[in-house]
Amino acid sequence: MTQWQLLQGDVLLGELSEYGCDQPFFLARFMPGPGWESVRPLFEALAALRGPDPDGSRTVAVVKPLRDLDLTLVPVGGGRSLLQVFKDCSLRIDGSEARLRY
Repeated sequence: MTQWQLLQGDVLLGELSEYGCDQPFFLARFMPGPGWESVRPLFEALAALRGPDPDGSRTVAVVKPLRDLDLTLVPVGGGRSLLQVFKDCSLRIDGSEARLRY
């Protein structure tokens, strides 16, 4: 399974290790990196988002600040292209668990 580094520029926010699949998502273990605390509240807000959102406004309010960070997922060891988070893929991190769709 693929391993990824979650980066904001050159800052390592964490690492994801895929371990399974729950279509359409890849499941991964998340290990925080040195820059994680600066973005943790934004990912926690996304993880807490539940229930109906008919016009999508609640989702946009939570995802936009994350999208504006220009985060990238870089595969460890190559073999895949890097992904722009919330542009090329969606990513939810909830504690030590992550769900990735690309």
